[in-house]
Order: sequence, then structure tokens, then C-alpha cells
Amino acid sequence: MEEQIQPSTDTEFQPVLSLSQIPFIERHGISPIIFAVLSLIVVFILYQIIGGIISILIFGLKPTIENIFGYRIATGLGQIIFILVPTLVLIRFASTNQQEFLRLKMPSVPGILVSLVGIFSLQQMLQIYLIYQERIPLPPEVQSIMEKFKEMFEAVYKQLVSTNSIPELLWVIIIVALIPAIAEEFLFRGLVQRSFEKGLTPMRGVIATGLIFGAYHMNPFSFIPLAVIGIYLGFLTMRSGSIWVSVVTHFFNNAFACLALYLNLKDDYVVFGDSESMSTGSLVFTFWFFGVVFLISMFYFLKITKPIQQTETLESFDQ
Repeated sequence: MEEQIQPSTDTEFQPVLSLSQIPFIERHGISPIIFAVLSLIVVFILYQIIGGIISILIFGLKPTIENIFGYRIATGLGQIIFILVPTLVLIRFASTNQQEFLRLKMPSVPGILVSLVGIFSLQQMLQIYLIYQERIPLPPEVQSIMEKFKEMFEAVYKQLVSTNSIPELLWVIIIVALIPAIAEEFLFRGLVQRSFEKGLTPMRGVIATGLIFGAYHMNPFSFIPLAVIGIYLGFLTMRSGSIWVSVVTHFFNNAFACLALYLNLKDDYVVFGDSESMSTGSLVFTFWFFGVVFLISMFYFLKITKPIQQTETLESFDQ
């Protein structure tokens, strides 16, 4: 008969974890997915509702020439106080190793450079997508409402981001590009995606977080482009094992938009020309060209980075 091996009763090599070494959500049996959703609700209330009400009470409903400086200050401080700080606090409930949880290791320079090529080419493709999205025929009543909302979103954004000098441009880049890149990446690619990865699978966590990232900006006209960018940033973080890759890529994407407005480029501007004067054939060729560039950048990014083992991804930050 085949000999049965009895489990060892020797506990010498079995580590015994104290309560302080077990994350709060595990000690209380809280699902990582539920924790991520609750965290999003908390941050949404803090930033969008409480922060929004405070800004409106102090500076009014929308930025103007007279209050734009204060409005920018409020935007930057709101990101720090109501997004970044709560995220760092909530992460302490999700893991006892916050550095590993956030993937704070330094990335490789080639990996960052390739990711910047990827986001630039992806942004050009998404701009062309938006051109065709606007051409979708809608009932006149719906079209009128959509146009009004779109004009309102664009007016607020342009007022906040438009600049007239290099010093003002640098100041806006800090407010619109640098601070959001850190605060939003720590929230979405850090707290939320990491929790979803543990509750689902790494790739499903990336996709779910990207979709939430698109919806969280509360701009229905840009939901698909924002979701695609969110999924791309999430993949960069998961694959490289470093959140700094998505932080730098996010910053580059936002800073480039600020620079484009400073240079008086239109929102639907693409590298090969103004969309209003480009033929359908030119737009299709431009989309195809940058699609090829994006695929090449992804190929090299996959080649440069090493896949993170699932066991390491889901378990190591709780040790």
C-alpha cells in the first residue's frame, strides 16, 4: 500500500503573525473589492462634494479671470487634501507594507521612455476617435443638450489651463499635471487597482480600475478616452511593478495638454494637422500610423519589463 504522509506538527518553521502584521481588512474579513469601492466613495465625497462646495463658496461656480489664481490653488490643495492624504490613510488599512502595496520601487529609464511614446501615440489616436464620436448623429434635442454640456466642460477646463506666459504655464503644469499625476495614480493605480487585483485577477483589476477612472472624472464626452488611458496606465503599473511609471506617464500626458493650449493648438489637434482641414483618408492614415507606433512601443515595453508573478503581486505586500 502507498504510504500516507502525515502533515508535520513541527511549528518551528511556521511563522506566527501578530495582529499588527495582518492588514485591518483581513483581520475583519473585509473583501478587497468592497474596501476599494468604499474607499472610492469616501474620496468622492471628500473631493467632489466637500471640496467642490468649499471651492464654490469661496470662488464661485466657475473660474473667471478675477478668481483664476485662487481657483487653481483650490484645485491643487483639493487634490492633496481630499485625494492624496485620504488615500495614504486608507492604504494603511489594506496592507502592513505600504511601500510594496503601492509598488514604490524605482522603474527603469528605458521603460519610462517607451511608456511616454505609448501615451503620446495613444493620445493622438484617441483625439481622432473623439472627432468621429462628435459626428455620430443624434436627435436635435439631445444634440442641443450635449453641446451645451460640452461647451460648459470645455469652458471650465480652458479657463483653468490656459496660460499667457512661461511662468504661468509652469505654475499650471504643477497644478494640472504634477499634483494630479501623483494623487490620482496613488488612488487608482495604487489603492484601488491593487485591491481589485487581490479580489479579482491582475488584468481584471486593471480593466475595472480603468473604467472607474474614466467615470470618476464625470465627463461623459471623454469617458472612453479616459477609460482607455486608465487601462493603459494600470497595465504599465502592473507589468513594470512600479507605480512611478504611470505617475510619470500621467504627468507627461497632462503637461503636454497644457503645452498644447499654451501654443494655441485646438483640442482636436493631431500631429499631422488640424482635423477640420484633414480629409477622412488623412485621419484614417494618422490613426493607423500612431496605432503602429503604439504597438511597437508596447512590444518594447513588454520586452524591457518582466512579468510580475501573481503570487508576488497578491501576497508579498501583506508579509
